[in-house]
Parts: sequence; C-alpha cells; structure tokens
Amino acid sequence: MAMAVFRREGRRLLPSIAARPIAAIRSPLSSDQEEGLLGVRSISTQVVRNRMKSVKNIQKITKAMKMVAASKLRAVQGRAENSRGLWQPFTALLGDNPSIDVKKSVVVTLSSDKGLCGGINSTVVKVSRALYKLNSGPEKEVQFVIVGEKAKAIMFRDSKNDIVLSVTELNKNPLNYAQVSVLADDILKNVEFDALRIVYNKFHSVVAFLPTVSTVLSPEIIEKESEVGGKLGELDSYEIEGGETKGEILQNLAEFQFSCVMFNAVLENACSEMGARMSAMDSSSRNAGEMLDRLTLTYNRTRQASITTELIEIISGASALEAAK
Repeated sequence: MAMAVFRREGRRLLPSIAARPIAAIRSPLSSDQEEGLLGVRSISTQVVRNRMKSVKNIQKITKAMKMVAASKLRAVQGRAENSRGLWQPFTALLGDNPSIDVKKSVVVTLSSDKGLCGGINSTVVKVSRALYKLNSGPEKEVQFVIVGEKAKAIMFRDSKNDIVLSVTELNKNPLNYAQVSVLADDILKNVEFDALRIVYNKFHSVVAFLPTVSTVLSPEIIEKESEVGGKLGELDSYEIEGGETKGEILQNLAEFQFSCVMFNAVLENACSEMGARMSAMDSSSRNAGEMLDRLTLTYNRTRQASITTELIEIISGASALEAAK
C-alpha cells in the first residue's frame, strides 16, 4: 500500500520537475543561508559524530579532574581544620581588628596557580582592591604581596607599581609549616608595615567558601594600642620572664602570629580551591551530558532524514522507469 502511494506521488511530481530547466531549480540563497533554512537536514552525520566524540572526551576529562580534586581535598581538609588551633590563641590574646587605621598597610592576597575553580580568585582580588581603597589616603601607603599566579595576572594590569612581592607555585609541593614560615619570613624582610591584612577564602564546604581578612599588627602598633587600652591593654597584666624586653617579646609574637595565620590561610585557600574545582568540573560534566543528549537527538534526526530522502529518490526513480515503459 505504501509503495503504491509513493509510486502515485512520483508520477505526479515527475512531469513538473522534468519540465523545469536546471538553472531555474538552483536556489538563489547562499550555502550558509540554505543550511540555516534546512536546519538539521543539512548537517552531515559525520560532523555530528565528530562533535559527539569531542564532547565525550571533554566529559571524560572533567570527570577525571573532579576525582583528582576530591582526592586532594580529602588530603588537605583535615590539615586545614587542625591548623585553626594555631592562630585562635593569638586572636584570643591580641584580637583581630581589620578596621584599624594605620599609615602603612600591606595586603597579602592568596590565590591559586591554576584556573578552572570558579570565582575564588576574582573574589579575593575584589576584596583586596576594596581594602586598598579603604586604607589609601594622602598620608597613607598601601602595598600588595601576591601569592598565586591567577591573582598576579589580574593585579598586574592596574596595580603593578604597588606590588612589592609576588610568589607562585606555592602548592607545587605538599604544604607544611616550614615551607610557609619561610614564605612569611621573606615577606617580613621585604616590606615595612603597620598592619598586614591577609585575604583568603575560608573553607566551609565543597560548595561554600567565605572571603576572609585576617589582620596582623606590627609590634609598635601592638604596644601603642596596649598603652591606649581596650583588649590589647590586658597585655600589661602578663609577667615577663627571662631577660627579654617587652618589645622583643612582641616582635617574636608578631612574627610567630603571622606565620601561623599564613599557614592556616594557605591551607584554607587550598581547600576552597579544590572544592570549587570539584563543583566546576561536576557542572561541566553535567553540561557535557546534556549537550551529548542534544547531539544524539540531532544525529538520529539527520540519519532518519537522509534515509527518508534516499527512499524517496529510489521510489521516484522506479516510478519514472515504469512510466517510461
């Protein structure tokens, strides 16, 4: 029955097609316009197969990167939680006053060396620039210390003259306190400061991190604030043993506080980086799966259209041969 219908349609269309000259059948549209009008019918199945293969490979890569990030996160998360006990006694003793007004401020920005981890790097850069605007003035000086390649690339565009030190590839080796203490010592040797403001991402969960600012004051500012009173005024209630003076003790205390805060900040930022990379790669894998579904649907439609076209051509040719007999 279906073959009979195709034969009748072929006889009906054959005279009209044969009567028209070849030049009249040629479309006035360009090839790109014809592809836009025809839609999926004009797409080659080979092109769609190649695209599907590329998307599958990308999906494999993103899934592998997600698993690697999850493995690194498990290794760092416990150490980051344990390192919080290092700086908490300093906060209880000296407090944390990010809004203190000083003449020389140094903003230490912690970022990652690699991308594909969401917006953690742009977040710390925005906070660092906000701190620069808040603490700059006619008689004030604000400088930057950059840790990480991504923040360095962003900050060098408009704040190159204010950057006194930049460090990259800190996470190349497993992080430990000795490595971070050497970095902290280099920073203290290369900058003069009244307040160090460390900007980093504090880890909360795989999908949540909080931009945080920790402040470390110089020994001179600590002594000055203790004389004024407030929470730092409680330092005078402690007895000093040994031959060291109060200034020497405050100097050692500030250096040790900075190294402990830096150690915790580096680990927290590393955890946030891995968590953000896990989320980003998971979203990329799901997007690749959705794109693969759409491409599969397009491929099936294209293949069915080509098969239908070939059947119509075969049946039309057979009908033409029968009509010619």
